[in-house]
Amino acid sequence: MTDTTTRGLIPLPLAAARALLLAGGIATAASAFLAWTWTSEFPGDLTYTGYPGGLQWLTFIAGLLTTVFALAAYDVPGLRGLIPARNNAPLVLTALGGFGVTWYTVVSIAAELGGLANLEPGGWIAAIASLLPVIGAFALPEPRTSNTDALLKAYIAKPDNIPAPAPISPWVERAIITLATIVGLAVFTYGIDTEYGELFVGFLIVVVFAVWALHTAGLMDRFSRIVAHNRSFTLAMGFAAAIAFPFTQTDDHYANIGVNILIFGTVALGLNIVVGLAGLLDLGYVAFLGVGAYTAALVSGSEFSRFSGVHFPFWAAALAGAAASLIFGVLIGAPTLRLRGDYLAIVTLGFGEIFRIAVNNMDGESGPDITNGPNGIPSIPDLNFFGFNLGQAHDIAGFTIGRFANYYLLMVLIMAIVVLVYTRAADSRIGRSWIAIREDETAATAMGINGFRVKLIAFALGAALAGLAGTVSAHVTYSVVPTPYQFAGSTPPNSAFLLAAVVLGGMGTVAGPILGAALLYLLPEKLVFLQDKSLLAFGIALILLMRFRPEGIIANRRRQLEFHETGQLDVPETTTLTGEPAAVTKAGA
Repeated sequence: MTDTTTRGLIPLPLAAARALLLAGGIATAASAFLAWTWTSEFPGDLTYTGYPGGLQWLTFIAGLLTTVFALAAYDVPGLRGLIPARNNAPLVLTALGGFGVTWYTVVSIAAELGGLANLEPGGWIAAIASLLPVIGAFALPEPRTSNTDALLKAYIAKPDNIPAPAPISPWVERAIITLATIVGLAVFTYGIDTEYGELFVGFLIVVVFAVWALHTAGLMDRFSRIVAHNRSFTLAMGFAAAIAFPFTQTDDHYANIGVNILIFGTVALGLNIVVGLAGLLDLGYVAFLGVGAYTAALVSGSEFSRFSGVHFPFWAAALAGAAASLIFGVLIGAPTLRLRGDYLAIVTLGFGEIFRIAVNNMDGESGPDITNGPNGIPSIPDLNFFGFNLGQAHDIAGFTIGRFANYYLLMVLIMAIVVLVYTRAADSRIGRSWIAIREDETAATAMGINGFRVKLIAFALGAALAGLAGTVSAHVTYSVVPTPYQFAGSTPPNSAFLLAAVVLGGMGTVAGPILGAALLYLLPEKLVFLQDKSLLAFGIALILLMRFRPEGIIANRRRQLEFHETGQLDVPETTTLTGEPAAVTKAGA
């Protein structure tokens, strides 16, 4: 028998809970306009009344989101569709986001300035105001369960059965995708432009809880359906947003971060072919990036190159780097891909270390004079396309595009090529063979698939894509040295970070590894204030994500079904946000 008792985690009348939620959201947003501290020594200058600064803007946004979702719970016209799942989880999560960023700011002020005495009354008001919607949200009755443990889960989880959306016009779908692209570009630009670590941490708190709330509300599922109906348009809008990014920047340093994210993301997408599609655990993949970088450095006209008289145009250097990496992929894969599982992982790990040690010793003393040993190959010249020097700033439509922005736009073009190759390969017959090998190699072989040949193609193609990205990396950094091409290190790129980007972002997807690469590159860059504790923070975040979303941030549908019980055989249940019992009928009951 289904328990239809409705109660909240905190015993309050329904009217009081909803009033606290709405009033608390409004009060949280309003408290951002008060002075929180008396001194401007805290980053962001939170001393003004009437104008938010720094972290106060994030509190304002979080309070605004809480208010909007609370109004949606009241079925306000125009906002009813914000919670298609008809559950309380979005209300709880937006309230927690406002509470988290506000209390993080208050605690940071006390810790950095030397005590709570540095808080102005506005800071205390903000702390209390952000607590009110949390109390109200947890007091809302949850119709699905009366068990305390299940109740807690219901407050932060998405229901399995969400009512199907009503059909909408294709033009409306495209308008939604366009709006989501604009919002996504604005959020990414704000995150990458954060000037200090505390602001970036607050930004992460708000974004994580906001996205989590959208997911539990069922909006992400509906957006995924819209994207599935307009895949080509969505991809085009994504690249349009990527091209627009450097025109939003006034500091070329942020364009440098952007180009490195794209390089890292391109390599991660190549690794996704090997790990995500073919199911081969490669722990030395960063070596292929190094092969491409060293090849480009040797043939691009550096005076320190062993072949200093050779100066290929970029297209030839890029092809040479990709071809060299492909050849190395075949040479390494041919004798080793008959191994499986941990044995293959150990061999690829050994190849990565062999590459780093080899280029470190090719200095003319310990080995042949090719790579200049630990000194690497410096003074790699900037690229020049038809008289357009990528190393110089240029004015385009009134915007000044610096050196790193030039290389960023080049990497957007290369990323488009890589995405095209990846999607066409994944949707082809060979792509289906990769997935079959990943799921069960023995069964795939029994069905007539040549497992060794299929795995070798995946290995070679992934290596070629990494080598292509390496050719741009060599020109962006002006030099190549052996140090970065190792299994693990404090900063990317290295094999551990590349593998983490694929797993965290979502194996077997296009956007997943790119998002994972962006996060893993930004975290060490922005969390410098944590110093040696940044890896600890990253490790904790990794454990939490693997616990609650093991399929990755952007989930492949097949992997999502493997990791979660979705209740697909259940008849959709009808729940309400007013505390009224919902009738639940199980299929076959």
